[in-house]
Amino acid sequence: MKLMPILISVVALAAVLPMGCTRHEATGGDVNATASSPVPALDESNFDAEVQKGVVLVDFWATWCGPCRTQGPIVEQVASRVEGKAKVAKLDVDKAPNIAKRFAVSAIPTLIVFKDGKPTKQFVGLTKADVLISGINAALD
Repeated sequence: MKLMPILISVVALAAVLPMGCTRHEATGGDVNATASSPVPALDESNFDAEVQKGVVLVDFWATWCGPCRTQGPIVEQVASRVEGKAKVAKLDVDKAPNIAKRFAVSAIPTLIVFKDGKPTKQFVGLTKADVLISGINAALD
């Protein structure tokens, strides 16, 4: 019975922490980067040009991040729901570390809404589609 307060504390702590990964986790498997994905991948060569005009949601993720793999289909759903109004893209932080550093991305998934190249809203951790769409709509207004 002495373990019960510790168990309750651990469960309570887990409930308030955002679901996300830090750079120390590693598993593998490039689940988010599929050839059939409607969400284009950005890198250091095209990032600035892609976010420069209009509203763009960028999913900062990595192949080894479990919550990122869960976030991937949600991001694809958002892309289909905002098609024609805003762009949605993803950026692998391991392939574009300078961009991740520029926007102080230290936990993933991190999703940032850009309007004309400037960040307007940031979400850290696993984020529902409606929340992301709300952030996109706020940038569109």
